[in-house]
Amino acid sequence: MDISANLLSPPILFFFLGMLAVLIKSDMDIPQTLSKFFSMYLLLAIGFKGGVELGHSGFNTEVIITLTLSVVAATLAPVYIFYFLRKKVNVYDAGAIAATYGSVSAVTFITATAFLDSQSIEYGGHMVASLALMESPAIIVGVLLIKISNKNTDQEQETALSEVFKEALTNSSVVLVLGSLIIGLLSGDSGAEALAPFTGEIFKGMLSFFLLDMGLLAAKRISGLKKAGVTLISFALILPVLHGIVAVMLSKLFSIPTGDALLFTVLFASGSYIAVPAAFRLAVPEANPGLFVPMSLALTFPFNIILGIPFYYYLITTFVNP
Repeated sequence: MDISANLLSPPILFFFLGMLAVLIKSDMDIPQTLSKFFSMYLLLAIGFKGGVELGHSGFNTEVIITLTLSVVAATLAPVYIFYFLRKKVNVYDAGAIAATYGSVSAVTFITATAFLDSQSIEYGGHMVASLALMESPAIIVGVLLIKISNKNTDQEQETALSEVFKEALTNSSVVLVLGSLIIGLLSGDSGAEALAPFTGEIFKGMLSFFLLDMGLLAAKRISGLKKAGVTLISFALILPVLHGIVAVMLSKLFSIPTGDALLFTVLFASGSYIAVPAAFRLAVPEANPGLFVPMSLALTFPFNIILGIPFYYYLITTFVNP
């Protein structure tokens, strides 16, 4: 199942190092400006390389099917998650958690591409577009569900709704990854050759630095899980597996190639811990970030990058494309 190979890859080991540093109360710290730079670099690199690959493959039936599945999944998931959690938590937290697990984690996606590279498995550049397309719908649906449940239409809520649309559609990560995708598509192989040292040779080193930072942050957020309780903690670990199995079944149904199937599965099984908190801070300040952020960052994210990715890969290579 390649779990041991994944666990022993340098980026994953640096994630563990970050968590260990917090647990032993080390003074290790990465400045916020550097953390933001690492994030922007990874999105730029994966977006650019995706654009170059998209130029090779073009827009065919397979690409259209995958992109459509991605948008539908990101739109429908928040609905059933919201109504399931509505019995467990208040309407604001239900909406925030629904948006979190309907949206995606770019870092989990990037880690999955590194895993595929280590297995010498190709994947389509259009999967970067799937990443960008899946980030915003869940945020918008989550806010709308809260609004519908509260049945209030005052001007303040109308303003909040317009703000969340703006935040979801102009979020820096969406703009950067889509912009890089277009630049890669336009510049083609000559652009790829010019940026090869930047987007290729140092990629895993930058990913290692970023996952070290994520390990520090995840360990610091673990204390917030006390507020979640057993039900939500279980939810944060079980839902990714359920979503992963559904994505694998859809990949089988629509004959999606192995590399693309893994990335689609990872996207559907992940949860946002960057875009959703930023949007909900503006639109639904009543939602408790001390609840939904630790769920996605301290539980779902580590689970997916350590165990989830090789598990989904095993399912895909066993049942989808043996």
